[in-house]
Amino acid sequence: MILIDEAVWPAHDTLWAHLVSDDSYDELHAFAARHGIPRRGFDHDHYDVPESRRAELIAGGAVAVTGLDLARRLERSGLRVSQRIKRGLTA
Repeated sequence: MILIDEAVWPAHDTLWAHLVSDDSYDELHAFAARHGIPRRGFDHDHYDVPESRRAELIAGGAVAVTGLDLARRLERSGLRVSQRIKRGLTA
């Protein structure tokens, strides 16, 4: 299932949401491609999407969830990439 959280992350003069799959990266990349989201928006385990696209993505099938629910479901799926890995830390 494709999930999207609230757009609460500020950057580049807008707010951003996270788009994830709780099933597979293939599902996530396919959904993103169908909706014209560039691959450069992929960050380890999610796509960053601007607030202006959120309603469109929900209409296209993404399920709106809270940020906490998104994180929990991503963790349970085994697809979550830890913050330590994202920062390049190994120990």
